[in-house]
Amino acid sequence: MAKVSRQEREEAIKELRELLKPGTTVYCILKHVSRSGMTRHISLILVRHDGILHLTSLASKALGWPVTSSGDYALKVSGAGMDMGFHTVYTLSKVLFPEGYEGRDGGYALKHEWL
Repeated sequence: MAKVSRQEREEAIKELRELLKPGTTVYCILKHVSRSGMTRHISLILVRHDGILHLTSLASKALGWPVTSSGDYALKVSGAGMDMGFHTVYTLSKVLFPEGYEGRDGGYALKHEWL
C-alpha cells in the first residue's frame, strides 16, 4: 500500500468512528502466518444487521500499517508472543479514542473476536 496522506488518514479515522462505537466487536480473520511466526496477515470485519463490512482498508489507513500484496488482502501485523488480533484491535481503538472513554484507556473501547 502506498503511503497515505494526512487527509486520507483523518478521513479513515472519521469513518471508522462513525462505524465503531465503544463496545463494538471487531472480528479478526487470520489469513496467514509467516514461517518464522513473526508476521501475520489479519483481516478485520464488522458484522451488522444489514451485512458484513470489511474494515481492513480503513484500518490500514488509520493505523498506517501495510496491507498484503498477496490475494488475501489483509493487514500485515508484525510481532509474536501475544494475541495479535487483540493487539490489532487495541491499537485501532487507541487511534480512534485517544482521549479514552468512560474514564478508561481508549484501547479498550472496542472488543475483538476471532472467526
